Parts: sequence; structure tokens; C-alpha cells
Amino acid sequence: MEHSPGFLKLVNDARSRVKEITLEQARVRLASNPKAVLLDVREDHEWQKGHAAEAVHLGKGILERDLEKTFSNPETEITMYCGGGYRSALTADAAQKMGYRNVSSLIGGYKALAAAGWPMKTGD
Repeated sequence: MEHSPGFLKLVNDARSRVKEITLEQARVRLASNPKAVLLDVREDHEWQKGHAAEAVHLGKGILERDLEKTFSNPETEITMYCGGGYRSALTADAAQKMGYRNVSSLIGGYKALAAAGWPMKTGD
């Protein structure tokens, strides 16, 4: 997908403040911390088609509204992913602005998870 220059400018600005992690780093974090969260920030229709088996869904459109209700502890370790790693950079940046101190964005997003054979499921 080719992204517009304005969108890429926003993403690159967010990336300057956000920690981006690789698939292997995410795997290690999730395995070593049973309370760590893999958060899918894609749209509802994307989630329904397929998502990481252990993921929690909180779409980008409602993230700021519902993040504190879903994860009240700002120390919660959260790795966010979207389709390719762009929207998750934006949502990780927003979470940090809300006081969350242990968030990251997964490089490559859902596409990287699927390509690596990560366990997936469909629906809710």
C-alpha cells in the first residue's frame, strides 16, 4: 500500500518518540512476562478476518477513549500492532502521551506475524 505524504509525516514524527520492536523481541517479551499484552489496533473488519491468537483488540478509532478502561495500569507492557507497523506507531505514541510508559510498536505488524507463522484465529 502506498501511503500519502501527510500520513507518513505523522508516522515518522511518532516513530521519533516510540520504541519499535521486532517480531523476535515481541516473542521474547510475551514469553517472559505473562502480563504483557499484544494489542491489535486495526479496524474491526481486519480483526474479524484474522488476528494473533493471544491478541486483545482495541481499534485505533477508540484507543484513546478505552485504553484506560481496558488497561488501568500505565506500567502494563503493551506491544501494539496494525497491518504493517504504521498505525501502531501512532497509537503507541498516543498511549505514551496518556502516561503509558511501557508500550512499543511491532515492526511489520500483522503482515510480519502472518509471514512468520504466528498462531492466528478469526472472529472474536
